[in-house]
Amino acid sequence: MTDDNREKFIQVAERYNQLVKFYNVEELFTNKIAEIEQTFPQLKSFHFSIATFYRFFIPQILPAEIEKVIYLDADIIVNLDLNELWEIELGDKPLGAVPNLFQIKDEKASIERSMTSIYFCKSNFVKPEDYFNAGVLLLNLKLLRNDTETLKSGIKFVAEQPTVQYFDQDVLNYCFSTTFLKLPVKFNRYVMLARPEEELTVEKKIYHYAGGKGVLGLDINDPFNRLWWSYFIKTPWFGIDALTKIFQNVQDSIIRFSAVLSGKTRAFIVEEENVEYIEKKFSVHDEEKVIVVDSKSEQSLQSLINLVSISKGREIFFTGVLNIDSKLKEKKFVEGKDFFNGIEFNSPTWAKLMKDYNLIMEM
Repeated sequence: MTDDNREKFIQVAERYNQLVKFYNVEELFTNKIAEIEQTFPQLKSFHFSIATFYRFFIPQILPAEIEKVIYLDADIIVNLDLNELWEIELGDKPLGAVPNLFQIKDEKASIERSMTSIYFCKSNFVKPEDYFNAGVLLLNLKLLRNDTETLKSGIKFVAEQPTVQYFDQDVLNYCFSTTFLKLPVKFNRYVMLARPEEELTVEKKIYHYAGGKGVLGLDINDPFNRLWWSYFIKTPWFGIDALTKIFQNVQDSIIRFSAVLSGKTRAFIVEEENVEYIEKKFSVHDEEKVIVVDSKSEQSLQSLINLVSISKGREIFFTGVLNIDSKLKEKKFVEGKDFFNGIEFNSPTWAKLMKDYNLIMEM
């Protein structure tokens, strides 16, 4: 954290008559950080940094008289009175969190999604109904301070697995999935799943903008974009530098996107239950392919790979099926050239862009 960013945090705190205190975790836990980096060498090739593990040090960093803490990820908008979360009693529970199960109204579909996309659920280390997101946590410091061995064993176990997806989150789930307090979804609502479920207005909830570049856009008609921007413009970070960076990224994406699509037809790879949703969101034409695949069937996935290989160079594919991108890359398909992650494009901004692109092509 730079001096400039620290000063901005201080400005925000003072504006609301609050106090912000900084802890230099690298200095306080130099040896432990080195151990974690040695335990997880693959961190260097992921978009995660070692800082994702800093939440493990909270019980030791804060004074002993502090027995409870609310932890929030950086991509969070708190759109309710945070005191609602603070007043929840943990009792003998080590922490409170929102299970992924609560994010989708169809419980069966939610479980299937976890079994398909989350390694720790597929491997039966954690039941899908018990897997939680670690972006919002209510921590029982009194209990956690007296049980440091549990986290140590969790770190060791996760590091030994051939697949690590979420590092600290997988550790926390391995350690506490059977003992944590399940909180209502309003305390950690994924924006990327609120949109497909047709939530058209923001409510008194904590919104989590995790899940890729398509989660946040510039379409101010979208309630979740409006919410984020309404908070951002109140901060010291809102200014010409931020706006320049945002619009430069949008401009670069549009140029790259239009160049790739030039002379090619769009095609969409989706699960059967999402066909109608994708056709509506992206204004799919009759001549454009919508390829239905069963992500749980290897035969279906292989048939898909064979089909798209024939069309390579003539069509650009938008994938809406979890885990299909890696299979395409194995067959030498290039992301950003041969295919795009359709989940990231599944935002009102990108849907409108693609719709407008179709209208231009028709003119």
